[in-house]
Amino acid sequence: MTRSEYRRRRRALANTIGADALAILPAAREVTRNRDVHYPFRQSSDFSYLTGFPEPDAWLVIAPKRQEGEFVLFCRPRDPEREQWDGARLGVEGAIEAFGADEAHPLSELDTLMPTLIDGRQRLYYPIGTDSMLDAQVMGWVRQVRAKARTGAVAPETFVTLESVLHAQRLIKSPAEIAVMRRAAKISARAHSELMRLCRPGLNEARLEAEFQHQCALAGARHLAYPSIVAGGEHACVLHYVENSAPLRDGDLVLIDAGCELDGYASDITRTFPVNGRFSPAQRTIYELVLKAQRAAIERARPGHHWNEPHEAAVKVLTKGLVELGILNGKTKDLIKDEAHKPYYMHRTGHWLGMDVHDVGAYKRDGDWCELEPGMVLTVEPGLYLSHDEAVPELYRGIGVRIEDDVLITEQGHEILSAGAPKDPEAIETLMQRG
Repeated sequence: MTRSEYRRRRRALANTIGADALAILPAAREVTRNRDVHYPFRQSSDFSYLTGFPEPDAWLVIAPKRQEGEFVLFCRPRDPEREQWDGARLGVEGAIEAFGADEAHPLSELDTLMPTLIDGRQRLYYPIGTDSMLDAQVMGWVRQVRAKARTGAVAPETFVTLESVLHAQRLIKSPAEIAVMRRAAKISARAHSELMRLCRPGLNEARLEAEFQHQCALAGARHLAYPSIVAGGEHACVLHYVENSAPLRDGDLVLIDAGCELDGYASDITRTFPVNGRFSPAQRTIYELVLKAQRAAIERARPGHHWNEPHEAAVKVLTKGLVELGILNGKTKDLIKDEAHKPYYMHRTGHWLGMDVHDVGAYKRDGDWCELEPGMVLTVEPGLYLSHDEAVPELYRGIGVRIEDDVLITEQGHEILSAGAPKDPEAIETLMQRG
């Protein structure tokens, strides 16, 4: 992302909160994995969205109309001894020169300067209730301002959760964000295709998991957006199966839910295919039903339609199909009303996608489902999970299928960002037979 892109985002937020408000946002902290080993650092998505600043422990202040500058950053200072061990730090100089801060200060000055920045603002925006230590720290600064009331200091009277405005802004992706998400989806789609070529009976689920990450890393996406699901056979009926340790058996399907993260943006794709390269008649029947449901759902993913329409379309197709298979009995309309599909399709048909795999943004506004708008990105991912239920005919038992794509809402309709991963059963079989 360019400096001008981050500047545009901060300006939009400043305009939303108004000249008499102040926004405060901390960066992520390093997290200990065990003893003196840390998890790989990943910046807070909100902090990254507004600054691009990659280091832990920093603080962002947005002060609209502040004469000395609206973008203030507190960060770790340069430290040659620590940098010898952990790598270079940007320091206050880098915060200004490389990331466009109007003003930057070392973290040691945070408690001294923050009350000064808060003084005179009527409203204070910050992530209220997300961290008790953060709440206490911010209220401590506010109390310092209140204690100086006799000198003319003015403390905020209104406190607003920053997410209420920032997450609405993040929901609509800019052209720059969409370009990154296209690339991320393309990388993941290509990796899914490679797994289809590689797969054969006897391989371990872990082998496909490793190959997916390898393919993404080769394409420039070193990190995954979430732990991969590689579920052979009945494991596909476990929604968040992540053990990925069993051998793949001849005659089974394998469900792979995996996506890379590129430049801080997630992809999220699921494909289900036969381990041996050929769908059995029963597998193909279930697969084609889920594919039909997904296509019906994607058709409803258009501007002006509400968020729940893709889910409603998928449920209608799946419920009707389950009746035709003899798994459900009754009228489709009544079964939908009674949610009779829930034992076999228990999750929603999608979620927002962006910097987080389950991205931020409201699904309802004032009690009504949100209307889809150009720039929104969502997943469309119906599935069927036919575990060993007596209502399920024996030939279908143990089959789990999910098909998931990343869909951008456009002015004209939609764009399937992950279209490069085959999902037509003939295309899958052709690709796998070629190897």
